[in-house]
Amino acid sequence: MKQKLYLIYIWVLFLLALPTNHVRGQEGQLNANLDSIDISLLTCGPGNESYSYYGHTAIRIHDKHDQRDVVVNYGMFSFEQEHFVWRFIFGLTDYQMGMVSFVDFMKEYEAEGRWVQEQLLNLTPKEKEDIVMAILENSLPENVVYRYNIFYDNCTTRARDMIVKHLKGKVKYTDIDRGEPTYRQLVHQWTAYHPWTCFGNDLLLGVKADTKTTQAEQQFLPVNLYEDFAKAVVIGADRKQRPLVASEVILIPEMGITPSSGITPRACLWTLALLLVVLTLVELYFKKDYWWVDALLFLVLGLAGVILTAMIFSQHPTVSLNLQILMLNPLALVGLVWMLCVARKIKERRRHIYFAAIFFLVLFLLGGFWQSYAEGLTVLALSLLIRYILKGKVWKGLFS
Repeated sequence: MKQKLYLIYIWVLFLLALPTNHVRGQEGQLNANLDSIDISLLTCGPGNESYSYYGHTAIRIHDKHDQRDVVVNYGMFSFEQEHFVWRFIFGLTDYQMGMVSFVDFMKEYEAEGRWVQEQLLNLTPKEKEDIVMAILENSLPENVVYRYNIFYDNCTTRARDMIVKHLKGKVKYTDIDRGEPTYRQLVHQWTAYHPWTCFGNDLLLGVKADTKTTQAEQQFLPVNLYEDFAKAVVIGADRKQRPLVASEVILIPEMGITPSSGITPRACLWTLALLLVVLTLVELYFKKDYWWVDALLFLVLGLAGVILTAMIFSQHPTVSLNLQILMLNPLALVGLVWMLCVARKIKERRRHIYFAAIFFLVLFLLGGFWQSYAEGLTVLALSLLIRYILKGKVWKGLFS
């Protein structure tokens, strides 16, 4: 979530005063202060920017006695950060925690047309104190920044952990029948209306994104955490149970999502695959040699492969092993150089290139049993396989 945030120093000073009262033995006053404080989980709907498609989670702290009302937000980042794009690609994106007034928070979400739901947490005074003090500790300059990861450590999991880890009891989640979706399938639920974003995600996500997730792992998505909190109970040391959520309220109603329009990746890749097959048949029928088509294909596939190769060094744990590199292969650039320098005019010299391309494409298709590929890539791979088999006259190489 990108928004202009500022620390509310008066609120921080108020928080600092809480343990002082406790040390002085004024527990009655402390409890009175804490009784006037409500702590809530705010769950927000998706926005129109790619980084907001999955929604957002924040913590609201409302002091009804002193009329202080702030939102603790773990989704702060800036596109102006030095080398932001490269840092994001390689999993080096730093987010931070910040505070904004509840009024400003709501104004921004209302302006963006995003729904907001609030879950008032059922907390004891001691739990409120511990959460407030932990947030204060987290707001210190040396603690405020953290290394963001969309699946394992994001604004939602940070808010969850801040609450759950300071409860005087164990949280028990009621089983919710979501099945055992993979990380990729969970992401698809929120990019279904944005096909190019979905395609880009699938292009970069590797084998590990296709592992099945547990209920706790599914809570990286705001709506999943909201659903789990709604039915969760806290089991205290005395074995007594209490619901984690005391009440729920809709602050901004859902307004619907506008699907992206235009040409989809599937349409583009299916069209390209069909054109390649038709073009190959035309070449064979009229005994033409459009070598430049293969040169262009090797260039595009090779450059895409360079990007996937770079992702091997990313700190994102779900992108390092990506079987799509078997098709989007940086070695295609070697084939491009060979074709331009050696085999442009002599078709027989290209046979080794075609054999190598066929080998990697077959491995790519077999890899589809272990990894879900970006939409349309399998069809494109089949069309390339047909082209290279026909152009390379593979059967002659096998039976000669």
